[in-house]
Amino acid sequence: MKFFRRNNTEISSGSTTANQPALAEMALRAIHDGVIITDKVGIIKFINPAAVTMIGCGAPNNVTGLDYGLVIKLESKEGRELSENENPLIQSMRSNQPLDSFQGCLVAGNSGKRIPVAISVLPTEGSEQDRIITFRNITKELKEEGEQTEFISTASHEMRTPVATIDGYLSLALNPQTAAIDERARGYLTAAQAASKHLGKLFQDLLDVTKLDDGRIRPHLEPVEMIGLVKMISRDYQTRANEAKINLTFGPSAPANFGNDRRMEQVAYGFVDVNFMREILDNIIENALKYTPEGGSVYINVRGDGDRVLINVTDTGIGISSNDIGHIFQKFYRADNSDTRTIGGTGLGLYLVKQRVEAMGGRVWAESAFGEGSTFYVSLPRLTGEEYEKRMIAVRNQQAQMARPPIQPAQPPTVPTPLAPPINQQAQTNNNLNGEVK
Repeated sequence: MKFFRRNNTEISSGSTTANQPALAEMALRAIHDGVIITDKVGIIKFINPAAVTMIGCGAPNNVTGLDYGLVIKLESKEGRELSENENPLIQSMRSNQPLDSFQGCLVAGNSGKRIPVAISVLPTEGSEQDRIITFRNITKELKEEGEQTEFISTASHEMRTPVATIDGYLSLALNPQTAAIDERARGYLTAAQAASKHLGKLFQDLLDVTKLDDGRIRPHLEPVEMIGLVKMISRDYQTRANEAKINLTFGPSAPANFGNDRRMEQVAYGFVDVNFMREILDNIIENALKYTPEGGSVYINVRGDGDRVLINVTDTGIGISSNDIGHIFQKFYRADNSDTRTIGGTGLGLYLVKQRVEAMGGRVWAESAFGEGSTFYVSLPRLTGEEYEKRMIAVRNQQAQMARPPIQPAQPPTVPTPLAPPINQQAQTNNNLNGEVK
């Protein structure tokens, strides 16, 4: 029995299985998201009409059989050109690993029009190992997010002032030199001050999120030796770890510590924003210490992994359930269980980490099991030694240029002012000009 007709093609209920490829292709041609299917080396086998329109290639035949890299030109959200090491699409295609909704700008054909998209890659199973690339136009979503961001930014900025005032008065009330209170009142005020500081931290985190979301903060990238940088930042947490009776170690093997520099033999260079790196590691290491009980361990390591620098922070803490781990980098998300309810947090720390890592062309993820600890990974583009030296020369030249005193503009030569002739001579000259000759 035939049950529908489209484009003069009849499909019967008895032949549904045989026509599944045709149905799948029909669905791909009908959806609004762009879809490109390539073989395992990146040659385009199929492109749907939505992708043709977004890329601006005119017709499917114009790009079928070409390398995807000639067709899909991707920039960062801020419109910055991505190098191969920074481009998550290239990294996903090369490694045959999935890519989940990376937000960037698609540069359309010869027109140069930039379309904000969320791009994903799904490797297929089987001998052919095709890749399915999808990209969704997120212009409308970004507009709505921008309106929300503007509201949050304004509200957070306005609320910081009264919260700071409240915190100031609480500090005065708790100061024995300015107020006399009993121990019960001191306990109440101490709790109120802790809540006030937590609220102030929430507003600061909200402002940081909105500044990066709307492009007011851009990464200032510079060449850095990554192992030394991570070690320097991590060392700041040694005292806190000791106070919490947690074993904090650093290096390629667990027994290493911050005083044993000979363990660190590898050198790995990156092109990063140092302030972003400090915020990233602050959030991840603080979480590791916060969720690791007394007597536990936190282990930090950095290594070069091909064309990437891989940082990992591993703890023996309470871990993250399988239901929560897919959401921990979302804004305001906090795992909800009996162990986490007693530990404070804004639910923005890991979202900030994800923002900053992706702004530098990197990727962050976590592996964990509830009750068995967690490992957070940060993967960033790696520079070769030659690239590092070239960029360092450029940095030193720029610093020298900035340190050089400004060149004063050349002054025109001073022309002496001619002296006025004597009065009698001036009169004679005037008569001559008037045609009077004596």
